[in-house]
Amino acid sequence: MKIALIAHDKKKPALIQFVTAYQKVLGQYELFATGTTGLRLIEATGLSIHRFQSGPLGGDQEIGAMIAKNKMDMVIFFRDPLTSQPHEPDVTALIRLCDVYDVPLATNMGTAEILIHGLERGDLKWRTIVNSDEGAQNE
Repeated sequence: MKIALIAHDKKKPALIQFVTAYQKVLGQYELFATGTTGLRLIEATGLSIHRFQSGPLGGDQEIGAMIAKNKMDMVIFFRDPLTSQPHEPDVTALIRLCDVYDVPLATNMGTAEILIHGLERGDLKWRTIVNSDEGAQNE
């Protein structure tokens, strides 16, 4: 299971708090993050996290490419809806890709907690079936 962790600047402290609280759960999976968010999460938790470019420099698009190739299973993206983002089209594209490829997406802490609890219960195991079906089609 591959999980992307993203946060706009004003939401980074909340994502750090969230990942710290669910570190034991998240530590069992492959984690990915945009640049600055990933660095701050690594510093705060010590978790192993693959870092992409920062969001405005293409990190959102790198994660989007993984989604389009069915190589990302969940996205936790703490968005700041009250601040204009210079790379908003990239954010919109990422959200759209999650919808197109049925990738679970949380854009706030409440939804992220529901996804994490579902992950703990095994509710997202269907993603491994999707991934194995995709692999069979590519052979």
